[in-house]
Amino acid sequence: MTPEELRGYCLGFDGASEDHPFPRSPGLSAFRVGGKIFAFSVLEGVPLRVSLKCEPDLAVQLRAAHRAVNPGYHLDKRHWNTVTVDGSLPRRMIEDMVEDSYDLVVAGLPRTQRLRLDRP
Repeated sequence: MTPEELRGYCLGFDGASEDHPFPRSPGLSAFRVGGKIFAFSVLEGVPLRVSLKCEPDLAVQLRAAHRAVNPGYHLDKRHWNTVTVDGSLPRRMIEDMVEDSYDLVVAGLPRTQRLRLDRP
């Protein structure tokens, strides 16, 4: 997965947007839905990494099973993983983790926002 493909995948979700909210980290992209962040990435970084929200129990399991999945860098380690996109994980698995992160954030939005996103 290339940086452009990661960006496109993140922005492909209903209501998703990208911004750069941290002046001290101008290359850090934040992908949001309903104003809440579901993914962070320095798209120009080598290797490419993306931080994603995750259910706490699943986060621990993914870290134990895959060297490319680590506790969220500068994030709440219970709820966030940082995934290194280095070819060691199947693309579909990365896409599933991005989608799970998006779904977790959407689930926390008010019902009216969820309905506008077609995700009750």
